[in-house]
Amino acid sequence: MNSLSFSSIKEIFNVPRKILLTSHTNPDGDAIGACLAMYLYFKSLGHDVQVVVPNPFPDFLAWMDGSKEIIIYDKNKAKCDELFKTSEILFSVDYNHPSRLGNAENAFHHAKGIKIMIDHHIQPKKDSYDHVFSTLDTSSTSELIFDFIHELHPEALTKPIAECIYAGIMTDTGSFSYSCNYEKTFRVVAELYKTGMDGVRINRLVYNTFSISRLRLLGFALSEKLRVLPEFSTAYISLTIDELNRYHHQVGDTEGLVNYALSIKGIKFAALFVEKEKKIRISLRSVGNFSVNTFARDHFEGGGHKNAAGGDSYITMEKTLEKFEHVLLKYQKELSEK
Repeated sequence: MNSLSFSSIKEIFNVPRKILLTSHTNPDGDAIGACLAMYLYFKSLGHDVQVVVPNPFPDFLAWMDGSKEIIIYDKNKAKCDELFKTSEILFSVDYNHPSRLGNAENAFHHAKGIKIMIDHHIQPKKDSYDHVFSTLDTSSTSELIFDFIHELHPEALTKPIAECIYAGIMTDTGSFSYSCNYEKTFRVVAELYKTGMDGVRINRLVYNTFSISRLRLLGFALSEKLRVLPEFSTAYISLTIDELNRYHHQVGDTEGLVNYALSIKGIKFAALFVEKEKKIRISLRSVGNFSVNTFARDHFEGGGHKNAAGGDSYITMEKTLEKFEHVLLKYQKELSEK
């Protein structure tokens, strides 16, 4: 079921190791699900395992086993730096370049342990790693973690591990609505269900546990901040810090918001602009052949997948939106094609 040769590193884990699992800034469901699945797996084999993420993750992912053990780099730098320094094996999970670690990047570069990447994004920075397992032909990094466990110790797949993997696959495919046109993905999910996992419960925990303020923020974003540009088959939403504060914004409250813009009939390209303290964070989505990965790389210092990517802008929100609409002129013909 797996095209990557994970067995090539199996012997590394033949004795107890000190393992550090890391993921990217603003960790999403795939990042957290993949890391926690690996965490539970290695713990079951007797390894000393820790998970470090650069900054906080959404509350709607905190139900997964092991989530309370995740250490936030920005909140506990000294402890995390020590883990980077003393770990024998360091995993980069769901990111392809050390720069995605944010403030933890420097600690990663100075780490002396064996460095292993498991990821599904394009253009991995292979020279930063001892072992790279990267492919685009998968739904998610969480699916790759299933492959890893299935190849090394298939009997180690437990219900808690399956739940983490399923949450990662489900969130990174928009509940199986994109990036999942692979027969293998559904075969993997079938194997996960064999553990007794409750997929309906997981869907409810991730998608139906909104706070009142998050729901009101969603309503405001759609009624007041949605802008549609039919001549470009494009729609976008922008939210300033003041607007986010008005609705008591918490980490994860804007998760999936960009998909509402993309759901409009005739829209091929959607964007979400969220103001942070020092930058504008941009989420990009598309349907069809329009590559938001290329768009993000060329114009907003970002990247990702063909139909799902992100970027950053270091000018004001007003200037960022002006730039975005101006850049769209270059793509008008491409976006207007049927």
